[in-house]
Amino acid sequence: MLKDELRSISPLDGRYSTKLLTLEERFSEYALIKYRLKVEIEWLIFLSSQKSIDFVEPLSKKSIVSLRNLVDGFSLKDAKQVKNIESSTNHDVKAIEIFLGKKFNQLKLEKYKEFIHLFCTSEDINNLSYSLMLRDYLDLEFTAEILQLKKEIKSKAKKWAKISMLSHTHGQTASPTTVGKEFANFYSRIEYHHLLIKGLKPSGKINGAVGNYNAHLLVNNKVNWVMFSKKFVTSLGLGWTKYTTQIEPKDTLATLISYQENLNNVLIDFSQDIWLYISKGYLKQLTKDKEVGSSTMPHKVNPIDFENAEGNFKLSISMLNSIKEKTQISRMQRDLSDSTTLRNLGSALSYSLLAMKSLIRGLGKIEPNKDKLSRDLNENWEVLTEAIQTILRKNNIENSYEKIKKLSRGKSFDKNSYLAIIAALDISEEDKTKLSVLTPLKYVGLAEKLAKEI
Repeated sequence: MLKDELRSISPLDGRYSTKLLTLEERFSEYALIKYRLKVEIEWLIFLSSQKSIDFVEPLSKKSIVSLRNLVDGFSLKDAKQVKNIESSTNHDVKAIEIFLGKKFNQLKLEKYKEFIHLFCTSEDINNLSYSLMLRDYLDLEFTAEILQLKKEIKSKAKKWAKISMLSHTHGQTASPTTVGKEFANFYSRIEYHHLLIKGLKPSGKINGAVGNYNAHLLVNNKVNWVMFSKKFVTSLGLGWTKYTTQIEPKDTLATLISYQENLNNVLIDFSQDIWLYISKGYLKQLTKDKEVGSSTMPHKVNPIDFENAEGNFKLSISMLNSIKEKTQISRMQRDLSDSTTLRNLGSALSYSLLAMKSLIRGLGKIEPNKDKLSRDLNENWEVLTEAIQTILRKNNIENSYEKIKKLSRGKSFDKNSYLAIIAALDISEEDKTKLSVLTPLKYVGLAEKLAKEI
């Protein structure tokens, strides 16, 4: 094992390793071994607790505690022992079974050794292990980051609800909004995708060599093995898949991956918009004395947190899409091409988590540039032509849109130009007054209200 992060091939284990330390407990080889151990032990405990499996003597409470302590106290040294066994077996799950057998000898549970991995194919253990890894990641690390990100965005939506900002559609000036409303838009989108992810449990199966309970039925044809399987899988806090080949079909995983991809896309959109607002000077970044923006241009304060977020979200999407496409496809009852693919699930999700951390960090260093926002609004009175033509339509004036288009399109347009058009309109004095007091700063509709209600 490499001891120095400078020698790591992946930046996840090198440059960014200190930001992702908690994921070593979730997605590392050590973690996978530990989750496999947990599934094997919980399966044996479950078998011993079922009266229908009368040939497996019930485990004592003390023995159950001792077995679960093997998981709770699982160490790097233990993992290396498993890997050493695997070097001989050339089979990772069989190595767990042999490792457990040795531990059973130490715990004086030798009579249970033959029941380790009973009725199971390796994929029974693997699919449940990966689903538990994913479930725990979503419940813990992912939830912590997404909640913090949402908190930051919601706070800014409310705090900056009143601050008017020039909009840009097609890169051109458009009807004004507020800074807070634009943050509220993204909060709403993020919330939508978060709820989808939150509402779907990773799923699993434990039904033997090709999903038909062949060996199970041979041993006891009176047990309802389908419900038996469901009871165990759901006891782990997972969804249950009834119909499978040797492998769990990964359709739930693919759906969860799609949800994560969609969320990542929204967060890329958010990152790019913040980048553009910084580029336009609408948002300014707080500076730190020792930070350097450019090796040659001392003035620069680069939006690197948002750029890093964008890049890492795209990496995550690329990897997630590859995993999704591969894991849903398996030749007939089983091929092994999904195995190496699934091992990269942690990397794909790590890039996403890393990107969220960058976004949170970046959001903590920005604030609206009120002077620039006001100046841009005051220099672009043409955005009020929407208001003029709408009032003309209200007054049933023919060709309203075309008349205002002729007066304004492609022409220099300032406050005086605007007021001159208003003065020449053949509309009621009430409507003239309404338009005359209007300014780009005030023409924000319900933006402030909507932002505050998020």
